[in-house]
Amino acid sequence: MPGKISQSYAFRGSEKPLIGKTIGDMFDEIAETYPDNDAMVSLQQGKRYTYREFQKETNRIAKGLLSLGFKKGDRVAIWATNIAEWVMVQVATAKAGIIMINVNPAYRTHELEYVLSQSETQALLLIDRFKTSDYVGMVNEVCPELKTSKPGQLNCENLPFLKTVILIRGEKQPGMLTWDEFLKMGDELPDGVLCGLQCSLDFDDPINIMYTSGTTGFPKGVVLTHHNLVNNGYFIGECMRFTDKDRLCIPVPFYHCFGMVLSNLACMTHGATMVIPAEYFDPISTLTAIEKERCTAVHGVPTMFIAELEHPDFNKFNLKTLRTGIMAGSPCPIEYMRKVSTLMNMSEIVITYGQTESSPGLTMSSTHDPLEKRVSTVGQPMPHCELKIVDPKTGKMVPRGQPGEICARGYMIMRGYYKNKEATDLAVDEEGWLHTGDLGTLDDEDYCKITGRLKDMVIRGGENIYPREVEEFLYEHPAISDVQVIGVPDMKYGEELCAWIKLKNGSVMTPDEIKAFCKGKIAHYKIPRYIKFADEFPMTISGKIQKYKMREISTKELGLEDVAKIKTA
Repeated sequence: MPGKISQSYAFRGSEKPLIGKTIGDMFDEIAETYPDNDAMVSLQQGKRYTYREFQKETNRIAKGLLSLGFKKGDRVAIWATNIAEWVMVQVATAKAGIIMINVNPAYRTHELEYVLSQSETQALLLIDRFKTSDYVGMVNEVCPELKTSKPGQLNCENLPFLKTVILIRGEKQPGMLTWDEFLKMGDELPDGVLCGLQCSLDFDDPINIMYTSGTTGFPKGVVLTHHNLVNNGYFIGECMRFTDKDRLCIPVPFYHCFGMVLSNLACMTHGATMVIPAEYFDPISTLTAIEKERCTAVHGVPTMFIAELEHPDFNKFNLKTLRTGIMAGSPCPIEYMRKVSTLMNMSEIVITYGQTESSPGLTMSSTHDPLEKRVSTVGQPMPHCELKIVDPKTGKMVPRGQPGEICARGYMIMRGYYKNKEATDLAVDEEGWLHTGDLGTLDDEDYCKITGRLKDMVIRGGENIYPREVEEFLYEHPAISDVQVIGVPDMKYGEELCAWIKLKNGSVMTPDEIKAFCKGKIAHYKIPRYIKFADEFPMTISGKIQKYKMREISTKELGLEDVAKIKTA
C-alpha cells in the first residue's frame, strides 16, 4: 500500500499493556514487591529510605491531609526545591485523591499569586527559603492576613480558596503548621480511613496540575490523570531497560514533568532507586552522587551535561557504573550526545521528546537504537502512542520526510487546561489529536526529528518561557511604550531572551535599569539577558510583527551566528 507508506503517520504498539492502576496502588504494589530496596537517597539532606519506609512516610502525609479535611479533587500546591518531602507529597496526594499543584521554585510574588489563584489552591506546602528566595516572605507579601490567622483557618482576600499553609522546614511561622505538627495529625488518623479512600479512586481521576507556557497569555494549568502519569513513567523506564537494580541520579527539578515523571515515576514503577544529589543542579554534586551511590543512570537537560563534561574536575570522578539516562528538555546538541555516550560511559543514553500536555513523553529513542539515530533524532513514538505530521495550514498529513506540525494522540494526552476550555480546544482537536506547535519530520523507520517551532515559545535550559508573559510584565513600566521579546541562540542554555523595547517620548533607560525592574518580580530565567532599544519593529504590510526577522537581526548584531549553526536532534 504505497499511499500508507508515504504518509507521515506512525503508531507504536506494545506487547506490554497499559497499566490500569492509580499512582497509589501502583506504588503500594512496588513497595510490597521490593520492600527493602532503596526507594530514595537524598544526599544533601542525609536521608535514605527503603520502599517500606518511604511507603510509611507517604501514608502519614496522606492521612495528615485527610485530617485537615481535604477531600478527593481538592487542590494542594507544593513550592519547594528537590527534597525528599517533595516526592513523598507527590505520592501522598495521589493516594488521597488530592490534585497536586506544582509551583516552580523560581517563581516570585507575581507568578505565585497567579498560579495559586488560577488553580484555586486550598493548601500550600512550602520550604522556608533557598539561596536568595525567601518563600515565607513572599507568601506573607501575597497573603498579608496569614500572620494573624490561626493555622488552617486562613481568610485571604487575594486568595479566597487558600485556607492552610504548611511549612516543610524552617522555624515556626505565624499562621502556618509546622511539618511535625502536620505529620502528628496524620498519625492520629486510622490507616483504614486512607485505605478506604484509596480503594475508591479511579485511574482516570485528575491528580496533578502543572503550569506551562502555551500559545497565548499566562501559564496554563495542564490537568493530568493517574493514567497519564503512571503509564508515561512506566514506558519511559522500559525504554531505558530499568529494573529494581537501577539507581537514577536526578539533578532535574521535580516541579517539572522531567523530574516528576521521567525520573520519579520511571523509578517508582520499576522498584529502582531515586538519588537526589542536591536541591538545585550543581555539576560537582551530581558527579559526586553518581560515584558515591554507584548510579546506573543520570538525567539532565543539555546544559547540565555540558556543565558536567566541562567542569575542570570531571576526570576525577569514577562514572563506570553509568549505563543509561535521558537528555531532554531542549534541543540536544549532537556533539554533546556523542561525548556523554563515551566520556560518561552512557553508551545507552536516550532522548525523549514531548511536552507537559502529553505527560510528557511522546517519542523516545531506545537503548538498542544505533548511536546515529540516538544523537540525530528524538526517537520513535512511545508505546501506545499515535504520531502524525500535518501541514499547519490545511491540517492534512504530509509525505514522510516533509516537515510539518507534530500531532499526537493516545493515553498520554492531558485532560485539558484547568478552567480554560477555549485554550484546550485550540490545543486538542475534535479527534483527540494534540497539536504540539512543534515542527518535525518522520522518516521511513518512524524516527522523528525536530526542525523548528510554530509557537512563539522560548526554551532556555529546559525552562519554557512564553514571551507574551514577559512582555505584559514589562508593559507595566511607565517608561516603556512597546516591547517584543524573542529568543536568540545561546551556547549554554540553547536560547536566551532578548527584549526589543520602544521607550516613550522623552524617556531614557539603560539595560541594567530594565533588568533591575524585573528582579524579584519575575523568575530569574524570564529576565531578558539582552536589551535592544528600538524606534520600530520589523512588520509585514498588514502590520504583524515579524519576530523571525527580529531574531535574525539580533543574532547578527550579538555575534551569535556560529551558535545558531549548532546541530541538534
